[in-house]
Amino acid sequence: MSELPAKPDSESFAKRIVESIVGAISRIPTTEMTESPMPDEAARTIARQAALKAAATAGTLGLPAGPLGWLTIVPEMMKVWQIQTQMVADLAGVYGQTACLSREQMTYCLFRHGAAMAVRDLVVRVGERYLIKEVSLKAFQAIAQRIGLKISQRALGKAFSRWVPVVGAVGVAGYAYFDTAQVAKTAIDLFEKGIEPPEPEMKRIGGGPPPLP
Repeated sequence: MSELPAKPDSESFAKRIVESIVGAISRIPTTEMTESPMPDEAARTIARQAALKAAATAGTLGLPAGPLGWLTIVPEMMKVWQIQTQMVADLAGVYGQTACLSREQMTYCLFRHGAAMAVRDLVVRVGERYLIKEVSLKAFQAIAQRIGLKISQRALGKAFSRWVPVVGAVGVAGYAYFDTAQVAKTAIDLFEKGIEPPEPEMKRIGGGPPPLP
């Protein structure tokens, strides 16, 4: 009877996750969506289609079982993040927020629900609107490190589900759907309320009003 291979090295796995995160949000996707007179309805359609696409993509990549299944973990997350970044760009379009969509906003939208502590310093509330802080490359890399550590720990904890054919794929697809829906919820709330341009003193982490709880 063959033995199960050891789990991937957590440090190198986390490093790959961080690299994937930086790659996923280093370039803001373009969108053909323009400001809609009924943005809420358009946003729901965009979110639903993206969640279904993410679920189908993740489920397909989650089909291989055993060691091969572990090899698909990072590619699966990268594909889902690509779908989610495009979704966020499309949502920004229907709310008329394309011009101000930034790396910081994208990071907040993608990881607010799964790594809240890592991204909490990116956003402050100004009345009923949001203000996104612009951060240096060094600060952004530090944020990506914290997100990567959180995500890699969760992914490694679920790695053995890859040994169960079909069942594992169904679980992966379900999580991708849920995860994408949460990203959409964050993005819609952000764009619906509106975004204030950053003040000069808010250009770096540590200045300005306290972060959101």
